[in-house]
Amino acid sequence: MPVRFFLGGYTADMDGRADGVGVVHAGAPDDVLAGGALRWAGTATAAASPSWIAWHPTLDVVYAALEAAGTVQAYRRIGEEAFAPLGAPVPAGELVCHLAVAPDGGSLIASCYGDGRVVRMTLDAAGRPSAPVAAPAPDQPAPGLPGLSGLSGLPDMPGLSGAPGHAGEPPTPHVHQARFTPAGLVTIDLGLDLVRVWDVRGDALTERQRVALPAGTGPRHGVWHPSGHLYVVTEHSNEVFVLRPAPGGALILVGGVPLPVTQVGGDFPAEIALTRDAQYAVIGIRGSNTLATVRVGGEGESLAPVALVESGVDWPRHHVIARDTVLVAGQRSDEIVSLTIDERTGVPGRVRHRVDAPTPTCLLPDRA
Repeated sequence: MPVRFFLGGYTADMDGRADGVGVVHAGAPDDVLAGGALRWAGTATAAASPSWIAWHPTLDVVYAALEAAGTVQAYRRIGEEAFAPLGAPVPAGELVCHLAVAPDGGSLIASCYGDGRVVRMTLDAAGRPSAPVAAPAPDQPAPGLPGLSGLSGLPDMPGLSGAPGHAGEPPTPHVHQARFTPAGLVTIDLGLDLVRVWDVRGDALTERQRVALPAGTGPRHGVWHPSGHLYVVTEHSNEVFVLRPAPGGALILVGGVPLPVTQVGGDFPAEIALTRDAQYAVIGIRGSNTLATVRVGGEGESLAPVALVESGVDWPRHHVIARDTVLVAGQRSDEIVSLTIDERTGVPGRVRHRVDAPTPTCLLPDRA
């Protein structure tokens, strides 16, 4: 079979055109890379706005964040490109937008943009989720740190505390991602400009630490680097921050880099992904519809801008790097495109292939 990707997307309840979890093929049957022609292969299962989808680590089970409904639904695989519901949907919270499944397969974490809830669900032996428990909310926003100019050795670029649409408004939680890392469970709160670290004990989450990023920066998603650093991309200030674990497991903010901005106040970074050798990170930027490449330096603690190229889609909501290829989900242009990436520089080239795909929001590589 060609390389296969499952797609999360928005359906009519979120003003989208998808019917559920979609399927896209990349390449011919004998291809081992993802750089071949793209083909839409239909819908794997009907679902209402499965905006984020994630695999169970060992079972043929996929979990979907049904964003408008505020629930999480499990689906068991019943064919190469077909899934069926596994159990009933489980309530999570308003506008649930991301799921992280624990490496041991015993639980998952749902992140809710609308009400800022972080919800743990138990997974049984078959992979069915149940028993949602919300983590404690922050009692108050942590004090903001100075902008990047207040960190030693970084460029003079203050945080975006006066960002349009945020000045004068009280901060409210909008959790956008959770990630299991060697440092612990990390959640990223776009509304409160917080990175929180949790201990998972039984069915409860206990906050161990919170790291405040500059006010108004809007941290959205992060990626764990093999060096042990966490890179966090910000939606409102167009930056990538670097956090490293200290002795004892705490995360420390050690640096960051501004991303190129072509539309002041109109660029909104979305996803960050590492190249195969982890020497570069590629960030999708909605608005200007570009992909930014930054180079990893030192022992992982420093980042430097390399290039900014066209993504080839409108509103690059999500992208994945599959060896020498970047696949990008264009939410507003209803398509998936593929670009070859130069692994020597980390820079994507021109669009090689594209295919119509209804309102895609997430790309999940098949593991079959």
